[in-house]
Amino acid sequence: MLDSMSYEPFYTSGVCSQEAIGLHAGWVCHRGSFADCLPIWNEAGDICLLFSGEHFADPADAQGLSAAARASSGENASSLVHQYEEMGTTPFLQSLNGWFSGLVVDLRERKCVLFTDRYGLGRVYVHESPTAFWFASEAKALLKVLPGLRTLDPSSLSEFFSCGCVLQNRTLFAGLSVLPGGSVWTFRPGRQPQKDFYFRCGAWEEQPRLDAAGYYTQLKETFARVLPRYFRSAGRLGISTTGGIDSRMILAWAPSGGHQTCYTFGGPYRDNRDVVLARQVAKICHRPHETILVDQDFIREFPSLAEKAIYVSDGTMDVSGSIDLYVNKLAREIAPIRLTGNYGSEILRGHIAFHPVSLQEELFEPAFRRLLRSAEETYARESQGSRLSFIAFKQLAWHHYPRLAPEQSQLTPRSPYLDNALVALAYRAPADLAATDRLLLAIVAQGNPQLGEIPTDRGIVSRPVLTTYARRLFQELTFKAEYMYDYGMPQWLARLDHALARLHLESCFLGRHKFHHFRVWYRDQLHDYVKDILLDPQTRSRPYFRGAALDDMVADHIRGDRNYTLEIHRALTCELVQRQLIEQQ
Repeated sequence: MLDSMSYEPFYTSGVCSQEAIGLHAGWVCHRGSFADCLPIWNEAGDICLLFSGEHFADPADAQGLSAAARASSGENASSLVHQYEEMGTTPFLQSLNGWFSGLVVDLRERKCVLFTDRYGLGRVYVHESPTAFWFASEAKALLKVLPGLRTLDPSSLSEFFSCGCVLQNRTLFAGLSVLPGGSVWTFRPGRQPQKDFYFRCGAWEEQPRLDAAGYYTQLKETFARVLPRYFRSAGRLGISTTGGIDSRMILAWAPSGGHQTCYTFGGPYRDNRDVVLARQVAKICHRPHETILVDQDFIREFPSLAEKAIYVSDGTMDVSGSIDLYVNKLAREIAPIRLTGNYGSEILRGHIAFHPVSLQEELFEPAFRRLLRSAEETYARESQGSRLSFIAFKQLAWHHYPRLAPEQSQLTPRSPYLDNALVALAYRAPADLAATDRLLLAIVAQGNPQLGEIPTDRGIVSRPVLTTYARRLFQELTFKAEYMYDYGMPQWLARLDHALARLHLESCFLGRHKFHHFRVWYRDQLHDYVKDILLDPQTRSRPYFRGAALDDMVADHIRGDRNYTLEIHRALTCELVQRQLIEQQ
């Protein structure tokens, strides 16, 4: 199990077994990371903690604890065991703040406590058999030792094709599920596990709303208070910077005295808006800036990167995760910790990041088409209720975790926008006030007035003038034009673009906002790989595909008069899951 998860040279691992209570556990982590101090025992040797992820302590929460427990705000997890020892299970888990999972071995009470963070980003896969309970932070570790699980679940597969992820805390693999966010499962010898939650989102949903002025003031004060936690680090920390608001807020309120390097991901056509604006932002903040380019090296390495992205993410991320592996591997050379503005638009502006999509139905067997429609119905049911709760407690775990998985295989990502205090406050926003871009830019301007004057990648500024609207219209048009010339190209436009192929119209639109362009890459540089995988007799014989339709889809996309980018993403991913996680274990 450990070997299957140890796929980078900077990983370290170990084992902790307690025969008396029937426990055998191990761990893998990045050398020098927050969790690189395992196993963590108390002085009496009767409590042990295995911890994966990070905890961003609030000094106020440590009042009343011993000096050893208060040291949990330090640079690794070594003192968290004292916090558990003094607080007890539920208060200890409620005090944790970050993305994590863990296991407490309490020999005093002859029990083990398995837990996840509130949002489920510290993923734990589980399987229960009549004789044992199996768990791991990566599915491949369980597939390695439980060959009976190496079967794709058709309903989960249909959700992956339709929604880009599996819903309801299920997985692609039959008999394998994931613990929901906020879970605490307690195990004692000879007893059934006690399955409970230490946190439920209803606690935040029931808070009273604030008025607009009160919300603005508390949001500014809360962000300024929690942000320094995310800059604490024993090692180097880099700041992933874009042209948007969320990373700019981080820089506007960053603790003084830091000279962390900023970096931005760029593409092969031109400096995109993120690169251009991030350079300006970094210069104003007196920080160095680097551009990490996705160039021909990525194209050459795509086959191995795509296969590794599938393996690393247990098939949760499609082959576009190859980009995340590539840029985050380069980012690690700058710093092993990456501070980002990820999830800011979701938490503070209520952005729904995924929906069911319409795929080419002829590609699938009739029985599988019915499952695709069922996937849409499942999504519709799950998305009812509080919009923010859907985002924080479903979308993060189901949709955002897959992209996080390849990222965190290379470095340690951090984001202040999932701080418990900030998410709790987001529930108190006035019902008639979604935290608009201009409100957040006003907070940016209060932290650093110069940053408030720079337009975002979509042309928004804190104090608009007449020219602002023209600039914003232009940026919106170029953004939508790029989407139309990439993933979102409608079939009528694909036919027109093919007829005008000699003009290479894509060079006019691509690269203004995005740094990856799979529609064109699949058509041109990567078409041999696409054909090798998808036209292979093994792929064509899968029970969910219609082989002849698969042939037509590949031929039409490579010829350039149709756009099947998403279908190729999903089909390549599904086949690589079969080959790497099911057939080659």
